[in-house]
Amino acid sequence: MFSLMKPGAVATVTGLLVLATTGADTVEQPPVVQAAQEVHLRNIRQLTFEGENAEAYFSFDGTKLIFQSTPRAGGCDQIYTMSLDGSDVEMLSTGQGRTTCSYYYPAGDKILYSSTHHFAEACPAVPDFSRGYVWAVYPSFDIFVADADGSNLQQLTHSFGYDAEATFSPVGDRIVFTSMRDGELDIYSMKADGSDVLRLTDTMGYDGGPFYSPDGSKIVYRAHRPTTPEEIEDYTSLLVDGLIRPTELEIFVMDADGSNQTQVTHNGTANFGPFWHPSGEKIIFASNMHDPTGRDFDLYMINEDGSGQERITFTDGFDGFPVFSPDGRYLVWGSNRSQAQEGETNIFIAEWVE
Repeated sequence: MFSLMKPGAVATVTGLLVLATTGADTVEQPPVVQAAQEVHLRNIRQLTFEGENAEAYFSFDGTKLIFQSTPRAGGCDQIYTMSLDGSDVEMLSTGQGRTTCSYYYPAGDKILYSSTHHFAEACPAVPDFSRGYVWAVYPSFDIFVADADGSNLQQLTHSFGYDAEATFSPVGDRIVFTSMRDGELDIYSMKADGSDVLRLTDTMGYDGGPFYSPDGSKIVYRAHRPTTPEEIEDYTSLLVDGLIRPTELEIFVMDADGSNQTQVTHNGTANFGPFWHPSGEKIIFASNMHDPTGRDFDLYMINEDGSGQERITFTDGFDGFPVFSPDGRYLVWGSNRSQAQEGETNIFIAEWVE
């Protein structure tokens, strides 16, 4: 679950001043940016206020968020938790290596995340952008489980090669994740203890970012499926160096056992971060389909069969990683809006209006 965060200009400013609490100090914050067309979002509140913050996911009881953050001063992403008002922020990961893709167990007593700390305490090297915009798929990423406070850390995957992007079924029986263990970036599932690993996709290209539907019967994910000799050469040559090019990703769904794989979007742009609407009938995702330059990302909603597409956000810059609360009352996402410094991405929460 990677970042496509991009700096952007400020859109229409609306709303009241919000307050950020840090320890005992209350700091006045600027108004939250909201475009007039964003009619599905009400009472937008900013939860983080500096650095790069993304991939915030609700606990299954809807009371907490778990997310990854890189501070303004730099360093590597680490995993944090916070309350829905942005308070009670605590780091859950080790503070070493790079971490990504955190998620709560359904009971709320444990967390999942991926980390490189067991290979090296330092951050792994950033991608080489001389070959264009690419994502790194570090082979040192493995999936770990810990108690909800970050203690009692245990390693779930042990095969060398990228293991990340893990999320839990609401049914409580399986974890779905992305792995390069068989030489390709495919989607797998496993039991909560890391056993009974099953491969769910095996088509040429990258399959990742999987999430179970609310009833656990289906999985939504993003995929890059190269078909021409040139596309295949680009994909395979980058993969050898632990890289992928995320400029063409489509949204897919499949049954939880990997059957009935169906493409949902067909626009040839970067569609990513899909997540199920609580009804289990719609999917919210981020895309740059409206921007010829490919730099502006907004949120869209679409029916599972590919019909009824609707744009949700309209502010300049990056809006991505949308996630509904389990009861459907709230939407959380990452955005450049209201950034204090150009390029910073923060986490926002809003009441969802159907």
